[in-house]
Amino acid sequence: MAETRWLDDREKRAWSGFLAASALVNRRLDQQLKDDSGLSHPQYEILVRLAAAPGGELRMTELANGLINSKSGLTYQVTQMEKAGLVRRRSCPSDVRGVFAVLTEAGRARLDEAAPGHVTTVREVLIDVLTPEQLDALADGLGEVGRRLRAQGSGS
Repeated sequence: MAETRWLDDREKRAWSGFLAASALVNRRLDQQLKDDSGLSHPQYEILVRLAAAPGGELRMTELANGLINSKSGLTYQVTQMEKAGLVRRRSCPSDVRGVFAVLTEAGRARLDEAAPGHVTTVREVLIDVLTPEQLDALADGLGEVGRRLRAQGSGS
């Protein structure tokens, strides 16, 4: 059995900072979205992904993988959004097991309404707090973490 490589003070500081900042940023974004548009952060991200997709639709499995969410968690969110008229589901004609999530006009309108406040809050709590060099380091470092985890299959 390999010996445990305990975190040194610098590594602990990075890990603690990451945990605290990610939790606080997510909490602030979720609250802002709920207050301003009645959406949760995951619901907003679903709308963003669908709006960017060709035809405003994605297979549920592709949407779950892109959001790094469980299929059951995504199903719950899409069900809530379907009840609100923001998305609809349609069957895949070439695969009986395949289901698409489709952005509705109401969903696009809600996204258009929510986006300015969301971007303002992202800037306020993260982007504008960092220097350009810190922003580059954050993007490079977390990008590498995401790439490695996806390559290992941890993102699905």
